[in-house]
Amino acid sequence: MVAVGLLAMLAAAGGIAVPATHGTWTTADEPQYLLTAISLAEDGDLDIADELAEARWRPFHALPLPEQTEPLADGRRLSPHDPLLPLLLAGPVAAGGWVGAKLAMAAMAGLLAALLLWTAVGRFAVPLRTATLAAAVFALSPPLAVYGSQLYPELPAALVTLAAVAALVGPGPARGAGATQGAGAAGPTQVPAGVGATLVVGGAVVALPWLAVKYVPVAAALAMVGCWGLVRAGRGRRALVLAGSLVVAGVVFLVLHRWWYGGWTPYAAGDHFVGGELSVVGTEPDYLGRSRRLLGLLVDRGFGLAAWQPAWLLAVPALAVMLARRPRGWAAVAVPLAAGWLVATFVALTMHGWWFAGRQVVVVLPLAALAVAWWTGPDHRRRVLLAVAGGVGVLAQPWLVAEGAAGRITWAVDATATANPLYRAWRLALPDYLAMSWWTWVLHVAWLVALGAWAVAAVKPRQRPPRFRRLSGREAHQGVNVGRVRG
Repeated sequence: MVAVGLLAMLAAAGGIAVPATHGTWTTADEPQYLLTAISLAEDGDLDIADELAEARWRPFHALPLPEQTEPLADGRRLSPHDPLLPLLLAGPVAAGGWVGAKLAMAAMAGLLAALLLWTAVGRFAVPLRTATLAAAVFALSPPLAVYGSQLYPELPAALVTLAAVAALVGPGPARGAGATQGAGAAGPTQVPAGVGATLVVGGAVVALPWLAVKYVPVAAALAMVGCWGLVRAGRGRRALVLAGSLVVAGVVFLVLHRWWYGGWTPYAAGDHFVGGELSVVGTEPDYLGRSRRLLGLLVDRGFGLAAWQPAWLLAVPALAVMLARRPRGWAAVAVPLAAGWLVATFVALTMHGWWFAGRQVVVVLPLAALAVAWWTGPDHRRRVLLAVAGGVGVLAQPWLVAEGAAGRITWAVDATATANPLYRAWRLALPDYLAMSWWTWVLHVAWLVALGAWAVAAVKPRQRPPRFRRLSGREAHQGVNVGRVRG
């Protein structure tokens, strides 16, 4: 855990040397989080009016800053983002400025990698070698390694979500991917083992919306799995206390947002939601068109997970097998993962944006990594597949860092211009959803069919051919006589 965590921290910290855009170290929402962190550290409040007036963004955003916020009725100016991330970064910003904030994010990336390894072994009985390989492959490659130096709530949210799943599943024997179909389905499959575990689950559910309101569906999924597991385990009183506490926390969330931001979400304080705070999801969303993201979030050539780390493709057969065989803890993985993926598909304004690939699904990626580790298990061939595919992504991270430090690419603008030959060759097999040509549709259908077939083949049990041995003369003679009698 220490080794994997340190490696993940170093891989993420390397990204600090890469500018966000040409001329800025941070971009989009990052300066807003930093300004709020500075205000919390120096003034003890969320009002960034004085920070804006003094141009405190200059050290990390040399260009003129899009301010994103309008003055409220009392003259305050609040960044239209939830305050938990700035609160976490206030100390590091006070100690080391914007670099200190990014180093704190890298430390969280290390914690995430260590917790992923611990959860895989201790909660899902994954062999240590496989768990170490899976944790290293996914933590040392994009997008987790990239967001380990980006000032967004994505990586802290992923850490909180993984902690909740570890608490939900609890210690105990778990069945591997080779278990009989339906094993583990009888009885509770995810129950907080004790009061401490229940508090972790409750704390995670409360924390996620304060990191970003877009994580409410993932938080609700975790709460539902936890309460249902407690009820099935005969701990209805604890389930009732947990549910009641979360309802109170939700009311407090709404009241404080109404008081601070003038609306039910922080978007009410923004200057670019002219149609109201709910227009953050789009004024006329095309949900049929957005359905392409169900696949595109994985295989888009620029913003898909597999474009930068092909090992994410293994999540498809892994989750198919997990859903078919339902080992202990399967719902704690699958339900929040589905919630996060659906939000990224149908609620997020766009899949492509002023950020690095995978931003919308980072919150649930550790759960996909857990599924891959569980599915791989002790199987040597799957472990080789994970190592080979994962190696491509692990190489991508230092390559991007080296090019970014040399000024050839940036995180938010032109990461796809990398000269990495593996990425440039691999991307030709992936659809480009920014250009919906006939060829894009051909690749879309091809990947849909291929991944669907892989999922079906993974679930279908393999039939072992019967073994034959040569019979002795006496055994053959006896067999013939028995056959005659039966005839």
